[in-house]
Amino acid sequence: MKFFQTVTAFLLPLTALAAKKSSTDKFSDYRSQQLAAAAPLKLDDNEYSRLTAAPRDYSVAILLTALEARFGCAICHEFQPEWDLLGKTWAKGDKKQESRLVMGTLDFVNGQRTFQSLQLTTAPVLLYFPPTTGPDAKPDTQPLQPVHAWLARHVAGPTPPIVRPVNYVKIVTTTVAILGTITAFTVAAPYVLPIIQSRNLWAALSLIAVLLFTSGHMFNHIRKVPYVAGDGKGGISYFAGGFQNQFDAILAFATISLALKVPRMTDPRTQGIATLAWGLVMLAMYSYLLSTFRIKNGGYPFFLPPLLDGIPALSTML
Repeated sequence: MKFFQTVTAFLLPLTALAAKKSSTDKFSDYRSQQLAAAAPLKLDDNEYSRLTAAPRDYSVAILLTALEARFGCAICHEFQPEWDLLGKTWAKGDKKQESRLVMGTLDFVNGQRTFQSLQLTTAPVLLYFPPTTGPDAKPDTQPLQPVHAWLARHVAGPTPPIVRPVNYVKIVTTTVAILGTITAFTVAAPYVLPIIQSRNLWAALSLIAVLLFTSGHMFNHIRKVPYVAGDGKGGISYFAGGFQNQFDAILAFATISLALKVPRMTDPRTQGIATLAWGLVMLAMYSYLLSTFRIKNGGYPFFLPPLLDGIPALSTML
């Protein structure tokens, strides 16, 4: 018995020393794996529990994500390259292990038990576990973004800067697109330049733009102004009852008739008389609509002869 007591007393310091070194050895193990992979460690439920178990004299940053297509997590796929880049940068930039940080990735497929224990229903989620022992020990906190600035605030020691690799695919694609555009313009220039420099083309486009922007078409198109409205009794009201509204169905009918009916007439004399008649109708109707609108809005500054003051009886009707 005394022999076993003596052996036990002798082994107790060694056991305590081994327990004390277990956290450091665990960090060295994970650190070597991270350096070998040059990226955050791929974890499962068991590795997640072992990596984050206390006591630990190192910090842990873990991304919980769902990358399989069946989950439809577009944000996970967008964030994953940035996370891998950060892990690669950290592995190469902190070769002396001064920050004592281990980075890992836990996919939902391999960590369903962890997701359930954390009651997570969305992804991606980034968790940071500070050391539980040592001078930098802190209580666990939820992570903040942006990732690099967030880690720099929480991790002790130097923080290596992000070094992005050269995107050769983007450079080649941009170069090919520019050269292709220049080549296409050079080949098509003899055929396209005469069209672009045509005065008739620019005159036609200018006239169309002037008519669209000065005839009220764009206003009607944007504001969805109605031509007529119901009177609430099953009939049609040709005059809007508001302070700032006015229908133009009568004027539109006169304009359409002048544009469609008159050109189909074969007799030049009849066509001339119809043109003059419809022109007078448009003048009278436009003047009538303006005068009607001035009855509702006395501050309206525009008018058109021959009807300057409107019809007094119309004000009672409105």
